[in-house]
Amino acid sequence: MSNNTDLSLSSYDEGQGSKFIQKAKETLFCFAFFPIGMAGFAAILVYGLHTLKSRGNMKMPIHLIHMRVAAQGFVVGAMTLGMELHLFLHFLLLI
Repeated sequence: MSNNTDLSLSSYDEGQGSKFIQKAKETLFCFAFFPIGMAGFAAILVYGLHTLKSRGNMKMPIHLIHMRVAAQGFVVGAMTLGMELHLFLHFLLLI
């Protein structure tokens, strides 16, 4: 009788494990745009600090505003693309 219990528990574990792995892959694929947005934000921040000395006649507050808008735009754009991909996968392809 212990063999039947072991068999049923192992099949239950495999079913739950495969569901978990499938859900994890789905989640990571859909939310991969958030780290991309944060990496872009960091890259724009580093670029803005690097060009701070060579900004020419542009005043510092204007330069900082331009860098802030560029960084925020990159993050919002990446998150928007991620949400569009999520909606496409779940509602149009019915995954």
